[in-house]
Amino acid sequence: MKRQASIPGRLNICLLSYRSNPHSGGQGIYLKNLARGLKDLGHRVTVVAGPPGPELSPDIPTHRIFGLDLYNTDDPFRTPKMRELADPVNLMEWIGVITGGFPEPFTFGIRAYRFVASRCHDYDIIHDNQGLSYGIHAISQLLPLVATIHHPISVDRDITVRNTPSIVGKVQQLRWHSFIGMQKRVARSFSPIITVSRSARNDIAERFGIDRKKFAVISNGVDTSLFRPLPEIHREKNRVVTTNSADVPLKGLAYLLHAVAGLKDKRKIRLIVVGTVKKNGTIRRLIQDLGIGDQVTFTGRIDDASLIREYARAEVAVIPSVYEGFGLPAAEAMACGVPVISTSGGALPEVVGDAGVLVPPADHKALTRAMDDLLGMPTRLAELSQTGLQRARYYFSWRRTAEKTVRVYKEAIGDHLRS
Repeated sequence: MKRQASIPGRLNICLLSYRSNPHSGGQGIYLKNLARGLKDLGHRVTVVAGPPGPELSPDIPTHRIFGLDLYNTDDPFRTPKMRELADPVNLMEWIGVITGGFPEPFTFGIRAYRFVASRCHDYDIIHDNQGLSYGIHAISQLLPLVATIHHPISVDRDITVRNTPSIVGKVQQLRWHSFIGMQKRVARSFSPIITVSRSARNDIAERFGIDRKKFAVISNGVDTSLFRPLPEIHREKNRVVTTNSADVPLKGLAYLLHAVAGLKDKRKIRLIVVGTVKKNGTIRRLIQDLGIGDQVTFTGRIDDASLIREYARAEVAVIPSVYEGFGLPAAEAMACGVPVISTSGGALPEVVGDAGVLVPPADHKALTRAMDDLLGMPTRLAELSQTGLQRARYYFSWRRTAEKTVRVYKEAIGDHLRS
């Protein structure tokens, strides 16, 4: 559909995101901050999002497409009413969930296609935030489309299956991750594709079978007006903070807990976990088995202001992830002036650089040594605090991210006009 002969200076942009928690998980934070950055550059931005729904300022129109919302933490896996199941898309979503799958990307794509198809003349470019579904592919036949892939979800699947002890559990995980086949097929049809690190580009290209030349690497940003040092708050000795946005093996929390336990006879660590875990899950049992229940505190979901105060009180921030496509917690911690200990999983070395201590992923003994060494070196702590702060301010800007993203949009629009 060739609606224009030239690329407009001020773009009408539609951002699509099937998951959009603005406080946890890279996809939701990316959506929130990219939308703001694009708007501040003078472009018109509309967000079409799935649950739990983004929290955007009133000047950014938002359309919420929730479907059955069966993963709502206030009413998880509820039984839909019969009138809801009269909608064929809702019925597909329900069948997918009760058979152990994760149908949200697929069903959101259909709903997003319905929305966009009736408004084709409203937008110059569509930007998909890792939905990669058949409905999103159909949209790409109507309008120029760019997709962001934060990292290949096949990494999550492989790590989770490997850490699931029972055969039944492994089969369940494979079923839940079965949407990845769709994402691989759809992603191969898109160009250009945005990803957030060189590491993510290389892994996606290899695992999804996509030519690296199709990718534009544009790092995430950090809102340094929000994530900043709070010198009025005193850092507490041996206080360690980490984030746990998803209760999955990929995030490596178990390795950090083992490391804390390894120091309990030498250094009384107070570990603050920003987030939560399942009440009767493996992490809770591990804490009990390690005998460190009095040393670990879970904050639950907190807002940004509370998160920044947690960073301000901590002597060290630890990112124990086995793999990250980018690693926003590392960048945010550095922006708050907190010394960082991070694994080298995925893109984390690209984010941390020489501004933190890097250890191998899935190695709790290395984490133990790193925490013990760094917490005993006040001069080194001060050096890393300043180096990390400077690195975050220099490299990670949402405005710069938005500017580079607009250049990719214009490339995609140009290609569409020429096709």
